Amino acid sequence: MAPVRQPRVRCEKYKTTTMVMEKVEEEHVLAILGLGFAAPAAVEEYAKEALVFTPTTLSVDSFTSTGIRARVQGTFELDQSKVHKKSIRDIGKAVTYVAKEIETGESELRVYLPAYDNLLMGTAKIPPIKLNIRPGHTNFIDFLTDLEPGELDGFRRLANDWLHGRLGQLEVKGVTSLDFKSGIFKFGNRQITQILVLAGETIPTMPAFDVSKLNFYEVQEPLGEKAMAAEASVSIKNEFPVHLDVPILGFDILVPNCRPKQEYLLLAKSATEKIQIKPNEPVIISVSAIIKQFPPALVTACPGSATSPLDALLADYMAGQDTTVYIHGTDSPSEDTPSWVSDLLKSVTVPLPFPGHTFDNLIRNFSLADVHFSLPDPTAEPDEPEAQPRISAVVKALVGLPEEMNFPLDVDRVRADAEVFFKGRKLGQLDLRKWQAANTTRVEDKDAGPALLVESVVEDAPLHITDNDLFTEVVQALIFGAKGVMLQVKAKVDVETVTALGDFVVREVPADGEVLVDPFRGGMDFSNIKPTFGNISIEESTADSLSLRLNVNLTNPTEYSTFVPYVNINILANKTVLGHAVARNLTVAPGNNTNLEVRAKWEPFQASGVEGKRVGRELLSQYISGFNTTLTLKTHENSIPSQPALGKALSILELTIDALSLTPPSPPEDGNGDHDGDEEGGSGPHFIKDATMHLITSTAAFTLLSPLPKTTFFITSVNAVAFYNHTEPVGTIDYDLPFAVAPGASKTPRLPVDWSLGGAGYDAVRDALGGSLKLDAKADVGIRIDNWEELVWFIGGGIGAHVRL
Repeated sequence: MAPVRQPRVRCEKYKTTTMVMEKVEEEHVLAILGLGFAAPAAVEEYAKEALVFTPTTLSVDSFTSTGIRARVQGTFELDQSKVHKKSIRDIGKAVTYVAKEIETGESELRVYLPAYDNLLMGTAKIPPIKLNIRPGHTNFIDFLTDLEPGELDGFRRLANDWLHGRLGQLEVKGVTSLDFKSGIFKFGNRQITQILVLAGETIPTMPAFDVSKLNFYEVQEPLGEKAMAAEASVSIKNEFPVHLDVPILGFDILVPNCRPKQEYLLLAKSATEKIQIKPNEPVIISVSAIIKQFPPALVTACPGSATSPLDALLADYMAGQDTTVYIHGTDSPSEDTPSWVSDLLKSVTVPLPFPGHTFDNLIRNFSLADVHFSLPDPTAEPDEPEAQPRISAVVKALVGLPEEMNFPLDVDRVRADAEVFFKGRKLGQLDLRKWQAANTTRVEDKDAGPALLVESVVEDAPLHITDNDLFTEVVQALIFGAKGVMLQVKAKVDVETVTALGDFVVREVPADGEVLVDPFRGGMDFSNIKPTFGNISIEESTADSLSLRLNVNLTNPTEYSTFVPYVNINILANKTVLGHAVARNLTVAPGNNTNLEVRAKWEPFQASGVEGKRVGRELLSQYISGFNTTLTLKTHENSIPSQPALGKALSILELTIDALSLTPPSPPEDGNGDHDGDEEGGSGPHFIKDATMHLITSTAAFTLLSPLPKTTFFITSVNAVAFYNHTEPVGTIDYDLPFAVAPGASKTPRLPVDWSLGGAGYDAVRDALGGSLKLDAKADVGIRIDNWEELVWFIGGGIGAHVRL
């Protein structure tokens, strides 16, 4: 037997049977030359180097009940230019010239796999062949041979080793028994065994393939049930000189189970159309499949996991990663397909790497509409969702439908995990993980194709702020910007779909979008908020503080409503904190909002110490004296305890408001018929509206305007002086007995007056007896409200004073 050697052929990748047949033909030649001549070793070396067999076509003539009838075509020649030694070349040339031709009888070639217990791989019946072996003569070989597969178990074992990369090399043994002759010389029967070792590039690899024209659509079964159908066209690279018409084949399409060693799950049953294979041309396979329903195990969450095998498959596919499905042969739907073909396909399960398809643009647009902001709940723990700002909105997603999807699709529910960005930096995480009901509307886009508009109403979704400084910047941009804030949203969306196969979830579909948050109308000008106050009452007092309750009317200039569970705002004057206001559980809608209940605490000393007490006293004094007095409202870091960043962000906003008016609802007449009470000495009404002087009793009574509509307070002391014409003393009052000041306009008791007799001021008062005149006043006044007391000053000009006996 000739030693093992690698074939030298022009095409290295062709059917193993053909390669073995070439080796057998070579052995024919060597045997004849070695038996017929005196120098067998030299002739054998010549044949080894000069022999060239080039298969051109291997085609299938027909399928039989036990195998196939194949047609083998190729060329055979002895090329002496390939022989390196001249002596060997000369001997070979002489011997082949004499022999001229060799001829074999009909034979049967059996192919075995020694490494697989000498498993019979298949048999081939070879007809008689005559070859011209003279140098330079080309033999055109063209014959039919019946090929029958061997043991199916052998194919299964070989295929599994090849598919799992365990086939480093493959030893193939060809055995045949030949009768052959050369001319008139008959050499009888000879047993020939040839070993062929395949390794490296000579072992075929999985051919490259491309899936195109993938189409899914809904069909109705004969019994009226709906199912999903799929059609695909697969192009497979073919580098072999093979011509073959393959009958209709049936396959099961399987997918991985929860664990690698578990039995695969049936996804669909499929069948091919007839396949035409042409030499060295891509093979086009048309495949159709029917999915009647998903097996329960395919859509059931795996143990210890929240995802099912279908979830894992779709996640890899939609992430653009290669996924693997498994193809297993089944009975063919066509009676023309021989049973041995189906049996052969049933013996192997082929893993088919399926290229992933990224769906980065599946959701074309992701946005929020009708946005409603809710501030955090101050009673919540920091790590609770209620401790974060919350957003209610209509989530809108425009889902582009891949052209492959041609079946009715509805979205029942959606949820998402969304990251919010501002200027490329992450602002926070919008928690949309709760399932929300959704409505879908199919829309047509001439440029981008059909799409589904999915809308879902989200209530109180927490916005977890991760960058407090950036959040401050966003709020400032909303307050002072003219164009609003553009936020970017990147989300992973879970979609619960309703199809003919039932309901199932497509998880983590990537979505990108932008959300424009409009700024406050008017930019930095908050005059259109127009806050007004009313229904003020004192609820509690200490020696240094007052607790108030009041109603606020204001205008929300934004397009957004907000729920305020709690907010604490500082009250300032001249940049000094004098107290704070607290609002709880307020809903502020766009536009006018009335009777919002707010509680405030006046505590200058606790808030700012001695300086606070001084500023507070000065503010109250200016207020009762009719000066233009204003208060400033400003947030601080603890305005929202669970969200200090929000309070800090809003602290740049200062809202200045006017002090409460001292004008009573129905001011009394001043006695001169003009109903104006007095000439204002400042820019606002005085605490003292008017006075009545009694000359005989040397007393004076005053009409006071109280800013407190529900609370009576007390004046504990009065140390005052009155002037005529701004500089002429009229008299003084030094009184330290408390008297009450009721809400609205009220009269004081008659207070004793020490007249400045003999002066121009007193003379003017005397001359006005029975009438009135204008006086100025300066006073230090002690005030008490329950436990709280304060000493304030008063300056009033143009006070209308009536003079009586």
